[in-house]
Amino acid sequence: MIGRLNHVAIAVSDLDAATRVYRDTLGARVSEPLRLPEHGVTTVFVELPNTKIELLEPLGPESPIARFLARNPDGGIHHLCYEVDDIIAARDRLKADGARVLGDGEPKIGAHGRPVLFLHPKDFCGTLVELEEA
Repeated sequence: MIGRLNHVAIAVSDLDAATRVYRDTLGARVSEPLRLPEHGVTTVFVELPNTKIELLEPLGPESPIARFLARNPDGGIHHLCYEVDDIIAARDRLKADGARVLGDGEPKIGAHGRPVLFLHPKDFCGTLVELEEA
């Protein structure tokens, strides 16, 4: 059901500093920052030959990323994103198998302009999983 790894998301408290590390120190190509108020974050994508890294900075204290950083002040891996062909079919299959979909269970539009859903980490080996329709 899942396809390729779309990205690994890393929560950071200083997006500019994190972007400099990937761009200047590691020599990676990075996107311009993109504010996503509906998700409570500003994001920068680091382009790699085989996947992407998504750097996430909270947009305010109510952001899920702000809560993550309160528990993990140094930041760290927040979630893994996998592509699926049909997000509704994937959601329905996962729910039928007992997996918990976060939020209201309806896809939201993500940073790539495609529908996304998040799955509860307790159902996936302690890892928050994002599904993105390919």
